[in-house]
Amino acid sequence: MAKKTLPKPKRIPEFASIEEEAAFWDTHSTADYEAEFTPVRVRFGKRLSSGVTIRLDPDTLQQLRTMAQEKGIGPTTLIRMWVLERLRDTVAHRG
Repeated sequence: MAKKTLPKPKRIPEFASIEEEAAFWDTHSTADYEAEFTPVRVRFGKRLSSGVTIRLDPDTLQQLRTMAQEKGIGPTTLIRMWVLERLRDTVAHRG
């Protein structure tokens, strides 16, 4: 009697660009690649109810947007991360 083998799990390919990856996922199901996924811990921001306005020159704003895009986040999120990191470092050095 022939032994049935399970199909080998598919591997997610390496992508040269975000556009190439988007095109791939437009035509493939994530269900076919579940074996490659690993759980991640996610933290959500607390109820952010207050804002601060800052003014940046166009070149600085463009640099900020580029850096945020490279990290896959928005510029506001990147600024918030930087501020929180700096506050934590400042408090740690005072203590």
